[in-house]
Amino acid sequence: MRIGFVFVGVLLVAGALLAQGQDAYQPVGTMAEFMTSMVHPNSNDILLSITRGGPQNDKEWMALQKSAVALAEAGNLLVIRGRAFQGDWNKDAKMLIDAGNATYKAAKAKDPKALTDLSAQIDASCTACHKQYRPNVYPKQ
Repeated sequence: MRIGFVFVGVLLVAGALLAQGQDAYQPVGTMAEFMTSMVHPNSNDILLSITRGGPQNDKEWMALQKSAVALAEAGNLLVIRGRAFQGDWNKDAKMLIDAGNATYKAAKAKDPKALTDLSAQIDASCTACHKQYRPNVYPKQ
């Protein structure tokens, strides 16, 4: 729950800066800090929920919705000027946005089958980016 409030605060600040013009936007942490603060905890919460059989009550479905929104919006933050990299960065970020958005829709509909089917899409969005930008995890061959 606390992560959700922090995330909303980050989005509000980012929105205010973007309203002033993208030149006012300044990344706060390193990419590793961004990933460990925003992307990993939310993707992990989603994948753990799926692995454990999906949400069991309304509170768990709501928590999953929040993680999915945070994951999709993290993808949006990845493409803000100042964070973009070369190669397939924006394409990979779009995969994350799409996976988060689809997960949000499945959680909102309380659709366990759709949710289970999305685990591969979430994993693929992470793997595609890591193969290009995390050579220590996925060595180039």
